[in-house]
Amino acid sequence: MPVAWIPSLMQKLTGGQHQIEVEGETVRQVVEALEVLHPGFKDRIVEDDRIKTEIAVAVDGEVVASGLRAKVGPESEVHFLPALAGG
Repeated sequence: MPVAWIPSLMQKLTGGQHQIEVEGETVRQVVEALEVLHPGFKDRIVEDDRIKTEIAVAVDGEVVASGLRAKVGPESEVHFLPALAGG
């Protein structure tokens, strides 16, 4: 089962959990599964049916450009990261 890694800024939504095993074959399904377990999580990640611009998603160490459509394997790690801005 994929493991979702939750950044510290979002852990209050997950009761302090920083990694959670959930079902899913895409990032969308992982987010939906997290929403069932921890209502409000999806609102922090998704806006207008897309990953929010201030959030980056990495699957197995690679930041994905396909957002919610990105494939997730049965042993994948899915990281939700606050996107960094430079200046």
